[in-house]
Amino acid sequence: MISPRKLFFLVLAGSLALPWPCSAAPVEKEQQLGPLIQDFDLTLSPGHRTEMVGPLFYSETKETATLLAFPPLFSITRDPGMDSTEVDFAYPVITYRRYGTEHRWHFMEVLSYAGGEDQEHTNTTRSTFYPFFFRQRSGDTNEDYSALAPFYGHVKHRLFKDEIFFAMFPLYARTRKGDVITENYLYPFYHQRHGNGLEGWQLWPFLGHEHKEPTTRTNRFGDPELVPGHDRRFALWPVYLNTLSGLGTTNARQEKALMPFYSLVRSPQRDSTTVGWPFITHVIDRENHYNEWQTPWPVIEFARGEGKTTSRIWPFYSHAQTTNLESRFCPWLLYKYNRVKVDTLERTRTRIALYLYSDVTEKNTQTGTAFNRRDLWPLYTWRREPNGNRRLQILAPVEPIVPNNRSLERDYSPMWSLWRSEYNATSKASCQSLLWNLFRQETAPGTKKDSLLFGLFQYHSTPEGVSRRWFYFPAHQTRRAPQTAPKSK
Repeated sequence: MISPRKLFFLVLAGSLALPWPCSAAPVEKEQQLGPLIQDFDLTLSPGHRTEMVGPLFYSETKETATLLAFPPLFSITRDPGMDSTEVDFAYPVITYRRYGTEHRWHFMEVLSYAGGEDQEHTNTTRSTFYPFFFRQRSGDTNEDYSALAPFYGHVKHRLFKDEIFFAMFPLYARTRKGDVITENYLYPFYHQRHGNGLEGWQLWPFLGHEHKEPTTRTNRFGDPELVPGHDRRFALWPVYLNTLSGLGTTNARQEKALMPFYSLVRSPQRDSTTVGWPFITHVIDRENHYNEWQTPWPVIEFARGEGKTTSRIWPFYSHAQTTNLESRFCPWLLYKYNRVKVDTLERTRTRIALYLYSDVTEKNTQTGTAFNRRDLWPLYTWRREPNGNRRLQILAPVEPIVPNNRSLERDYSPMWSLWRSEYNATSKASCQSLLWNLFRQETAPGTKKDSLLFGLFQYHSTPEGVSRRWFYFPAHQTRRAPQTAPKSK
């Protein structure tokens, strides 16, 4: 006798072996066979969708993409047009992604395997058992590496470094970032650092010194550019700090601190003085033309000038504004507003009680089109696309917290979507669904379809007439007389 688990995997394997349609050609006849099968066209885009056993299975074809899902356990999306495949199994436990020759699968971001071709068409594979094992094999053997932490290893282009070598970490580690090489002994207490015009050492937290001369380098356009120099010292970190940065430029900056007594910043563009850190700070910003007082930051802050205006008494009230940024809260976490304006994009977001209510608008100031999304956790999520299409979902226990997550929308949203409503601004078509199509309504110019109790009672109105079906059998049909133009006298 086959166990339920074996039966599930046999059905799953059989479904994957079935030939999948490569186009979104609409099915000529829609099916409604109670809660077992619901078959209908998509509203927001050309395509077709079949749902079975409520939210437990659905398939969808849209343009060149096909989707098969068993929420919340499994989903697979294939798009020959984009040459891509996406697989989720109990997301986010196991995922697989393939785009062209590049592919990656991971298990809880702990075990992962990735491969593909780089820009030079060199095939590379990468295996990771984070944070213990790292391995890469490439057509270019100079890019090969293996590492078994904390014993011994060599890693490239990982963990924000160009190259890492270690042996019995933290006893010894050597890292490279650009031309800067840092050798660590008994990390993080002692290191030596050297590079192009750079020498430094530290015995943390007791003493440290690093000096870099101004140098030049070639940018991506082939032009030389200046790399500023610096001189840094500390003693009993963070008690005494002395840093001179921007050497070789017109805005050399000096920072001195004897914590917690005082901290000073002096430069041609900005001065900052702190007494009894962090209680009293005065900032004079000559580049952005404003004066600022912080007593202490970020609890109390006031700034006035052309480049910045801030009034903050945390956590009761705050309003800060610059040329491209604006934020306010009253009080903190209960009400929050943010605005960002960059080139032709203006983005605003209003939140109440963190994620309880959120309203996001992204507007193209050049064309006037806008994207809008509103969430009321956990009741609903609503969005309107720049083309005018709209979608409403009730309930939404996770979507307001993790918005725009395609895996979440594929694998989990169908489980708790008690009500779905969609509107296509181009075709003027709309649809509404209650309790996984227990009630469903579709409307378009001149047509209307109503379905109740998973299709036991159906109503269909078109310009040609009206038809009704009871218990899936035709019950009544009325044809409309064709309309003729009035005769002229």
